[in-house]
Amino acid sequence: MVALVERDEQTRQLDALMEDCLARRGRVALLEGPIGTGRTALLRGVAERAEQSGFRCLRASCSPAEQALPYGVAGQLLRGLLRPEGPGETPGHALCELLDRAAAEAPGDGSAPAESARTHHELALALLGTAEREPLLVTVDDLRHADVPSLHFLLHLVRRLGSARVLVVLADEAAPRPRHLAFLAELSRSPELHRLPLGPLSRAGTARAAAELIGAPPDPRLDLHAVSGGNPLLLDALAEDVRVAGGPRAQGYGLALLSCLHRGDPATLAVARALAIMGAEAEPAELWRLASLTAEEADRALGALNAAEVLDRGRFRHPVARTAVLDDLAPAERSELHRRAARLLHERGVPAARVARHLAEADHAQEPWAPAVLREAAEHALLDDRAETASRFLRLAHRGLSDEGERAGVRARLAAAEWQTAPSSAARHLAPLVTAALGGRLGLPDGLALVNRLLWFGRGGEALRVLDRLRADARPENGDLRDAEVWLAYAHPPLARDRRTPVLAADRRFAVPAPGGDPQLHAVAILADGLTRRRGNGLVDRAGQVLRDLPLHPRNPWTVEVALLAVQVLLRADRLDLAAAWCEDPPGVGDKQGEKQGGERGGEDTRAAFFAAARAEVALRAGDLPTALRESREALARLSARSWGVAIGYPLGTLVLAATRAGEYDEAARCLALSVPEQMYQSRHGLHYLYARGHHHLAAGHAHAALADFLSCGELIRGWGLDTAGPVPWRTDAAEAWLRLGNRDQARRLIREQLSRTDGRGPALRLLAAASPVGRRLPLLTEAVDLAEASGDRFEQARVLADLSRVHAAGNRRRARLLLRQALHVANMCGMRPLAQELLSVQDDLGGAEAMADGLEGIASLTDSERRVASLAVLGNTNREIAAKLYITPSTVEQHLTRIYRKLGIRRRKELPADLWAGLRKTG
Repeated sequence: MVALVERDEQTRQLDALMEDCLARRGRVALLEGPIGTGRTALLRGVAERAEQSGFRCLRASCSPAEQALPYGVAGQLLRGLLRPEGPGETPGHALCELLDRAAAEAPGDGSAPAESARTHHELALALLGTAEREPLLVTVDDLRHADVPSLHFLLHLVRRLGSARVLVVLADEAAPRPRHLAFLAELSRSPELHRLPLGPLSRAGTARAAAELIGAPPDPRLDLHAVSGGNPLLLDALAEDVRVAGGPRAQGYGLALLSCLHRGDPATLAVARALAIMGAEAEPAELWRLASLTAEEADRALGALNAAEVLDRGRFRHPVARTAVLDDLAPAERSELHRRAARLLHERGVPAARVARHLAEADHAQEPWAPAVLREAAEHALLDDRAETASRFLRLAHRGLSDEGERAGVRARLAAAEWQTAPSSAARHLAPLVTAALGGRLGLPDGLALVNRLLWFGRGGEALRVLDRLRADARPENGDLRDAEVWLAYAHPPLARDRRTPVLAADRRFAVPAPGGDPQLHAVAILADGLTRRRGNGLVDRAGQVLRDLPLHPRNPWTVEVALLAVQVLLRADRLDLAAAWCEDPPGVGDKQGEKQGGERGGEDTRAAFFAAARAEVALRAGDLPTALRESREALARLSARSWGVAIGYPLGTLVLAATRAGEYDEAARCLALSVPEQMYQSRHGLHYLYARGHHHLAAGHAHAALADFLSCGELIRGWGLDTAGPVPWRTDAAEAWLRLGNRDQARRLIREQLSRTDGRGPALRLLAAASPVGRRLPLLTEAVDLAEASGDRFEQARVLADLSRVHAAGNRRRARLLLRQALHVANMCGMRPLAQELLSVQDDLGGAEAMADGLEGIASLTDSERRVASLAVLGNTNREIAAKLYITPSTVEQHLTRIYRKLGIRRRKELPADLWAGLRKTG
């Protein structure tokens, strides 16, 4: 056992004392050490060796339960004499009868009357007489629990050892108890006394013991000495745990720690339990008050636990230790301790979060102050991004309240907290909150947030009833109500009171929210108004500011809405670079894997799911189909279909469109087969879904079905009064469906309507070219390709380049092949497999081998310097960047590019062959 490791010195001293005993020199040894440091094991070891040497062993082990039993320890020792007596031996049974009489006559206060001296003398004479015939070893473990009469007997025996063949070995903790001070003081006067201190193992000793016990090097990440403190009892159990499970277990290390605690004083166990309840931040005064001890008693107990290395400077060494102590408590006892801890901490004025944790553990909110503390702690938890903890506090606070108005407010906060992780769970609060709102028990901010969530689940009728009540109760000039009306005019027009709302972004009065208004809701109104009217007025700058300010409003109920509107503003302005940069790492949202503090985040997470959907939409607009597919799948995996509500059309539509463009037609079809709420089609998310479904039908060759979806988008947009906003470019896509059906007149009509607008000109020009005579196509496509490059939409860029290639095929095949290679490069880079396959067939018609030969012939004429410049230019580097990388001047780069253009027969940088790097590699 570990208990004997590093005990060689004590063992040698005990063996030497046995030799002295055999030489008729009586001896007393006092083993002193903290709990768990091997005192009992040493006693057992010396007894085994003594028996082998011919000693008769008399053993006693003290217990707190027998502390009030007079002569209980002495009786245990005398049992070792109960054997058939030989001639001249004192009968053991007679000694026991003597002890029984003495115990009956012993006073209850533990004093030693004069009659007891005769008893002690007779008992000592009996032991000394036995020692004449055979040496005696007397061992007493846990001496601090010995009864007082037995201690007096032991002192009487020690004073008469002299030349007797008797070795007395006593074991106890190093710190004496007040009731034993007199005994120890008297014992220390004995010349026969030898004190043998014991302590925890050193780090080196722990390593040697662990190597011997485990037999293989443990995981280096597990510091055995730090976890066990060198306490042999703990190390024994820990080594077994490492062999079995690789680390501490409740049934091993945890039980060993409980054994240490239960072998100590009741005060020691009480302090350990108080520490487990209070946690690592507990102060000494809190511990002794919770443990119902005096400060002196608590300090002594903490000192004993630290000395035994059960604690490390007053803290548990491993979470398993704290868990074991808590699990050792009966449920009722544990709850009561948490209730007492909550009251104690509240009286001391500690932060609400600490008090609330104990109230939650006790499942108790009946104190008059408890609901307020729980609500305050919940707000802090929400600010720290711990929605599950906040929900737990708010559920308990709701149970502890009797006032219906207060209960409604707490339920609203609870719904907001649960919404962060699982909207489907928060939906159970909607009906009671509607009742509270209609009864006038819900404030305007909570009422507007309720409207937002009702619309999420397509419960428009209830939302309208709540809105009517809020409108009736609030003043018309109320800032939050005005902002909500502006948002409704864009997001849910049928519910808006007046769609002709003021242009907030252009009015100086609305630059900041009204006093007491919600800043996030105000930002929602400004962005929604700007999108509705398509009026800039610095809207892109405002969107960027909104996204930067998100960390200031981490749990505002409008955070998701304002973030998505800001992304829409950036996308409508063709600022894909800004949108992509923000979506890559949205501030105040946490990482993309959604790991919460304390490991809370997991499963469903509303914000993380919506921001994944936003990243997917931005990637789709940029033509990055692999990212769009990955992020939209992630968004759908983070929230269940029920939790998405009508908003499921947002990620689902992105996934369908990305899968269609990537040639993943089966996945797109599976997505479209999923059941979606009927109310979704009355929201902007339904537009997104219909638009994607139309493109899937178009790719599958079902032009009539595609046209029906695109025209349905148009009917909804016009019916909502959002034609100016243009949430989706339905005219362009309906025109493409008309072209597939051979109706050029209808297609041109829709294209002209689209060109009269400020958005979507690039795709409209491409389609107008397709619907126009061949001679008119070139200028239209040339403008379209410039617009596609400026917008960053690589899918549109590849399509326009392909159409330009077809236009040049009749007259300039070299130019046609160059454009085709560029289009194919973009299509392959973005994962557009159907378009890439289509372009490959066109390339064969233009002579694929001849195209590569032409390219290589031009490349072969370049010098080494020109090749290096060309290779960097084709990768998108600017002249200054090329100069820095090649250590030349920008003017030299310009001269090289001029010669390169002449040799390759091109005029601009963007006409460089997209696969130039391949040609350079082949010829280099």
